[in-house]
Amino acid sequence: MKLLSLDETRRITDRVMSFSKADECTVTLTGSRTGNIRFARNNVSTAGLVDDAQLSVSVAYGKRQGTAIINEFDDKSLEKVVRRAEDLARLAPENPEFMPAVAKQAYKPSATFSARTAAIDPDMRAQAAAYSIEASRKNKLVCAGFFTDRTSFETIANSNGVFGHQQETSLDFTCTVRTEDGRGSGWVKRSAGDFALFDPREASDVAIEKALRSVEAKALEPGRYTVILEPAATSDLIGYMLSGFDARQADEGRSFLSKKGGGNRLGEKLFDSQVNIWSDPWDKDVAVLPWDSATMLPRERMAMIKDGRVAALDYSLFWARKQGVRPVGSPGNMIMAGTSKSTAELIANTKKGVLVTRTWYIRLVDPQSVLLTGLTRDGTFYIENGKIKHPIKNFRFNESPVTMLNNIDEIGKPQIIAGDEVQYSMLIPPMKVRDFNFTSLSDAV
Repeated sequence: MKLLSLDETRRITDRVMSFSKADECTVTLTGSRTGNIRFARNNVSTAGLVDDAQLSVSVAYGKRQGTAIINEFDDKSLEKVVRRAEDLARLAPENPEFMPAVAKQAYKPSATFSARTAAIDPDMRAQAAAYSIEASRKNKLVCAGFFTDRTSFETIANSNGVFGHQQETSLDFTCTVRTEDGRGSGWVKRSAGDFALFDPREASDVAIEKALRSVEAKALEPGRYTVILEPAATSDLIGYMLSGFDARQADEGRSFLSKKGGGNRLGEKLFDSQVNIWSDPWDKDVAVLPWDSATMLPRERMAMIKDGRVAALDYSLFWARKQGVRPVGSPGNMIMAGTSKSTAELIANTKKGVLVTRTWYIRLVDPQSVLLTGLTRDGTFYIENGKIKHPIKNFRFNESPVTMLNNIDEIGKPQIIAGDEVQYSMLIPPMKVRDFNFTSLSDAV
């Protein structure tokens, strides 16, 4: 199917409103075209293109709510989905935390669409996979990877006059390269909204180089080490921490931002002064929709951590009203300040340490301290006198990103990290951190 235009989606949402007899009606209309190519064992295994669209209708009678979803947009189907939502609302119990639909809002468009990304075709996907495959074969390596690109739209509307429509594009590429005997492994991830920012050759070369260098890994005694975490490793850990910035969790004593005896730690200095993290829907590299789809409130540029201090928390509509706080749209991206230093420069400034390509299989051990456990993999190396000396076996770690962000020695240049495995689109730097806690060795490569 073709992606619907603003005029087409407005016609659909207006028709839905006209059919509704409820006290209020909220509509979300989304559609996407997603292309992909998957390769494994140096051969393309699957390729495809998936089109999808759906309409979600939520209505309310007083504090009783009902929601129904459909993927047909003729008038008969639109009326049917409205009636279904209304029937469900009449049967539903009252929601004690019900919040009425927001009033009409103004949304400042963000640069979420790239014509170059929307124009990606099967040949371009095949070329991205072909370089990884050909270069791996040339080096007697075995590769596997996945390239996906997405062009989509989202339209929001409600019976109070809210209306927003915007298109988005994105691409994600991951590649794992291993030696034929399985003793060496390298990995890379690249994300972008604009295809012009993606170089499949550069990405594949990174994974290939790490695979070649990771053979004959030596065991290093577990313990606390200075580590250089590449952006993919950093993003997984920090992503867990940022989920704890929910104001209700903090106020109710369920997060690391809770105060003993009640309340939250807003304004407290919990991190190194170098740490600055904010959300900005209009950032040129990780732009996101200018509204929060769940509440339909506009997003704002919002500092979450400023000079190491907790600068803001994320409030739901209900909790904002209860606490007397002005609500804004929840963040859709997270950006961490960095420098112009490359990962190679961080390595060059390190007397002894460990380079971590990727963290994996991360689990939360303690929400009160955000203590995480997980594994390194796909390229872990020992650094000595500013150079990578040799590969080392992977570790299990037990570490909190809160502690990690208090032990920063240096920060590098931010890189885009996005995709299904991270909560936010992120612009995150590599960083050198002291006293990172490796607890045991792992046999994984």
